[in-house]
Amino acid sequence: MTNVPAQSAQWMKYFGDIYGHAKPPVLGSFAVKKIEDKAREVMKDHLPAYMYTFGSAGTCSTDAANRRAFNRWKIVPAMLKDCTSRNVETTILGEKFNAPLFISPVGVQGILHADGELATARAAAACGIPYIMSSASSRSIEDIAKANGPNGQRWYQLYWPRSEDITISLLNRAKAAGFSALVITLDTMLLGWRPHDLDTAYIPFLYGVGIQVGLSDPVFMKRFGYEAVHETTKFPFEPEKIRNAALNAGDANAQKAMKLGKEWLQETNSGAFRSWEHLQFIKDHWDGPIILKGIQRASDAEKAIDMGIHGIIVSNHGGRQIDGAIGSLDALAKIMRSPKVVKAQAKGDLTVLFDSGIRTGSDVIKAMAMGAQGVLIARPYMYGLSIAGQAGVEQILMQTVADMHITMGLCGYSDVNDLIGKWDELLEPVDD
Repeated sequence: MTNVPAQSAQWMKYFGDIYGHAKPPVLGSFAVKKIEDKAREVMKDHLPAYMYTFGSAGTCSTDAANRRAFNRWKIVPAMLKDCTSRNVETTILGEKFNAPLFISPVGVQGILHADGELATARAAAACGIPYIMSSASSRSIEDIAKANGPNGQRWYQLYWPRSEDITISLLNRAKAAGFSALVITLDTMLLGWRPHDLDTAYIPFLYGVGIQVGLSDPVFMKRFGYEAVHETTKFPFEPEKIRNAALNAGDANAQKAMKLGKEWLQETNSGAFRSWEHLQFIKDHWDGPIILKGIQRASDAEKAIDMGIHGIIVSNHGGRQIDGAIGSLDALAKIMRSPKVVKAQAKGDLTVLFDSGIRTGSDVIKAMAMGAQGVLIARPYMYGLSIAGQAGVEQILMQTVADMHITMGLCGYSDVNDLIGKWDELLEPVDD
């Protein structure tokens, strides 16, 4: 038998320490549903903030479809395989990662915890998990990079601005701050129809929260005669107080926040849709891998190959943009039936990642068996953040990888890379 890799030992030590130390988990449970319920309880006095993060478009049917898709595909384990030594390290886009799990880009984390994205970036670095920063963060690019540290692995997610000069500025800042890859979100050229937000007119950006990337951008701020600033947003976020201060009390700071919030939203979620030929502009101004997030059709994955794009993230934004859409795992299954996609992936010309619906280690295994080389996790770590800040995020990351590490062995696989594309032997579809 071979020695257990150091990183693999990390996950098993975490598992063993749970029993050995006999201490309650930071989040009160390791069951994701219980953690979600506790997050809602913690945020009960600020329920619109909870719903902004955890709600979905329309009737929430796409969010439900994401989970149904995972429930339809069942794991078929193989026995008498020597999985004593297991490896979950992987290489994606030429970069080695401790596990195939990524922090998905989620915006305005400052509405759930006082430390916001800084806590999540620190947790990612502490656990050795790559962090993907959202353009809608409540902290600046530079402050998040500092929190993630010199050894943190980080990518930058772009909500594509309307203006070329601002786009270039953001790309340059991200590169200078050590973000090694660029993720372009394609499905949010404007915000989706979200009744839970519409009912309370809840949109943090219009009150100056979630626009901190813009406020810290010298090109954007110069337009209005201001210097760039690196803000720490206030917690809890109370939009009614900001609105009252701006409109009724004549508070200059509140008025400025609302003015700049409107302007930044018009830059990044303006309703100005992009087309495939516009990607050349990004390629001309970004030195590094480019990944397209929001791909749901095989034909779009094939277009990405034709454009020389390095990777795609099969995602429906956690069901937050379009009601009545297919589950993201179902979309991945269709995409990975494309001979062109499979060939490009095998040659190393296209990296396929997955997002939307991941809750457990078994989910990670299913997505990888379906063809993903790595997966993004979102809502669960936001539950952890709202309950316990950095420590809460760390628990979610550690338990997800530890679960995957254990379950992979129980399924008969000793190397996570051997899971990729093995749906025909590892998965079985059942009636919904």
